[in-house]
Amino acid sequence: MLEIQERANGELTVLDLEGNIIMGGGSAKLRDEIRRLIGEKKTEILLNLENVKYIDSSGAGEILSGTGTLSELGGHLKLVNLTPKVREVLTLSSILPILQVYDDEASAIRD
Repeated sequence: MLEIQERANGELTVLDLEGNIIMGGGSAKLRDEIRRLIGEKKTEILLNLENVKYIDSSGAGEILSGTGTLSELGGHLKLVNLTPKVREVLTLSSILPILQVYDDEASAIRD
C-alpha cells in the first residue's frame, strides 16, 4: 500500500511517499496522483522517496512515464531521498541516469 501526502515547497509540489510502489496498487496510485497534479497545472513535482520500502518495475515505469509527460509540458519530475533498495531497482531498470535525483530537498529546489 502506498500513502501519499502532498505539500508545497517553493514552486515545487512535493509528494511524500510511504510504502511500496508496486503493480497492483502503489504504481497506479502514483500515476493517478501525477495526472491529477498535471490537470491542476502543477508541473514541478518532487517525489520524496525516503519512506518507500520497495519499488518494482511497474513503479519504475510510472516514474519514467511521469518524467516524460512532465518534460513534454516544460515541467520536471524530481526524486529525493532514494533508499538503497529504490536506488538499486532504478539502476537495474537502467533509468537512474536519466532521472533528476537529489540528495536533499534544498538541492532540488535550487535546480
